[in-house]
Amino acid sequence: MRKLKNCELNRLSVDEFKQSAKTPLIVVLDNIRSLNNIGSVFRTCDAFLIEKVYLCGITAKPPHKDIHKTALGSTDSVAWEYVENTLELVKRLRDSNIKVISIEQTENATMLNDFKPQQQTTYAVVFGNEVKGVSQDVVSASDTVIEIPQFGTKHSLNISVSCGVVIWDMFSKIS
Repeated sequence: MRKLKNCELNRLSVDEFKQSAKTPLIVVLDNIRSLNNIGSVFRTCDAFLIEKVYLCGITAKPPHKDIHKTALGSTDSVAWEYVENTLELVKRLRDSNIKVISIEQTENATMLNDFKPQQQTTYAVVFGNEVKGVSQDVVSASDTVIEIPQFGTKHSLNISVSCGVVIWDMFSKIS
């Protein structure tokens, strides 16, 4: 087997990306501290044609060199918006018939592998702060909570890893 060159990967241009049909999935970042995590999330969102990213609270906004370092230009392709208050955004999304899912460990959470998305539905997945997770008021306002099954000694995954796992799972179930 021969590794493919970048020019052989047939990737979309930024303009083609912006004009293409998107996955009915929105990513909400609730008070993310690490700029490298933010950039990594943008790159994952680009890979799976995510509709939009919302940056909330203390989450930094592009342009920033530390976001760019891991985003590698995906902040130019993926639509994004800054909203100061995550809870207000969640209410606005729900009012627009978007199903809001917090990615968190809670009582009665649905395990990611058991989640079955409804067809013709747009979902917004909320990822929380690296230490405190998704805020309780946002969890309470969500339509449901999904937990990523874990079997080791640690209690959580890095936010950018969690985002990659959830987006890939939902993308494969929606597509």
